Amino acid sequence: MNQNKQRVLLGMSGGVDSSVAGYLLREQGYDVIGVTMKVWPQDCISRAEDKCCGPQAIADARGVAHALGIPHYVVDEADQFERLVIDYFASEYQAGRTPNPCVMCNEKLKFGNLWSKAKALGCDYIATGHYAIIEHAVAGVGDPGHADAPTESESSGIIDPSYRYAVLRKGVDPRKDQSYFLFSLRQPQLRRALTPVGRMTKQQIREIARSLGLKVADKIDSQEICFVPGNDYKEFLRSHLGEKAFHRGEIYDVDGNFVGEHDGVELFTIGQRKGLPGGSARPRYVVDLDPETNRVIIGDADDLIVDEFEIDRVNWHPVAGIADPGRAIGTQGAGVSAPGYSEKIEAMVKIRYNHPGTISTVTPLENNRARIRLREPQRAVTPGQAAVIYDSDIILGGGWICRSAICHPERPAAKSKDTVMVL
Repeated sequence: MNQNKQRVLLGMSGGVDSSVAGYLLREQGYDVIGVTMKVWPQDCISRAEDKCCGPQAIADARGVAHALGIPHYVVDEADQFERLVIDYFASEYQAGRTPNPCVMCNEKLKFGNLWSKAKALGCDYIATGHYAIIEHAVAGVGDPGHADAPTESESSGIIDPSYRYAVLRKGVDPRKDQSYFLFSLRQPQLRRALTPVGRMTKQQIREIARSLGLKVADKIDSQEICFVPGNDYKEFLRSHLGEKAFHRGEIYDVDGNFVGEHDGVELFTIGQRKGLPGGSARPRYVVDLDPETNRVIIGDADDLIVDEFEIDRVNWHPVAGIADPGRAIGTQGAGVSAPGYSEKIEAMVKIRYNHPGTISTVTPLENNRARIRLREPQRAVTPGQAAVIYDSDIILGGGWICRSAICHPERPAAKSKDTVMVL
């Protein structure tokens, strides 16, 4: 139980997970305040009618808050959502990358801007219904520079001021784990975050909701990006950017042969097969996008295979022990030396959310970059997506996949001067 009656701002999406999170926090003795973010401008809110940020979601969240006996507020984050998430989403496609808006929303809004609202309401923490576990390594006990350092769960409600850093783990339900979407959270964000459903399965969550008589107990989970109706990102880009903003260009194969023209590099992603010119005896896929020339490069399935790539804007978690040479990890002068750059680590790397992960050699580089060598080459490593690094169920860090020339050493070099990839 929470002996100090600490106050928590709970992000309520109107779904069953955040609803049960509110119940669990209340039972642990927290003073819970429910908040739902309104992220749609009034003139287009109908597009989000059934989404986690739409009017029905707000009504559902308000009903749950009433049933749990906790206050509920709606905060208007439409302008910030437009600037930090939707504009990012569109600009990534324009740059030939495939965005991950859920990661950005968590970092910038749910655990970012929302903290100012939490402080204004006198809250100590922000809680969500994410299926992930946040723990805190105890300062001075064991070796805090390794993943097996002794930890104590934050779910106890007792936060010792001597805790050194937060550890982010996978949720126990492998089908629902959402730790991937939280990799970019920094330590100040993780230290004030609570994820009470992380140690439970979806079935357990629904059973609790049914026992409480919550109307959202059997509400279907959304499988789409909340602001993209019908999951049709191309139509969303057309309405958001306008046709004139698309970068038209040409389609070439991996040998530099002209294949055709296209209506916008924004309309393609790595691994895409639909919408490509026909006339080939074998299926062809998008294997590269060049935003500088607006060229779309297509090839065979084998051309999608990658065994090495780099990530940038890497967020190393202290548990990984990665830092500048000679720099100590931790906080408040922990005095624990960390491995310097270029020291390789073996870890499991997920190259997209629904990827099972593959053993890789990760080499930290300067300027918040890292090189990842896959033990087993993977298909469709997509620039703009997050590559998240795990030690068992613990997140060591992660970053954003960079665009680079894709190397296929078994193929001869292309002869055409128009080739834009190294083959």
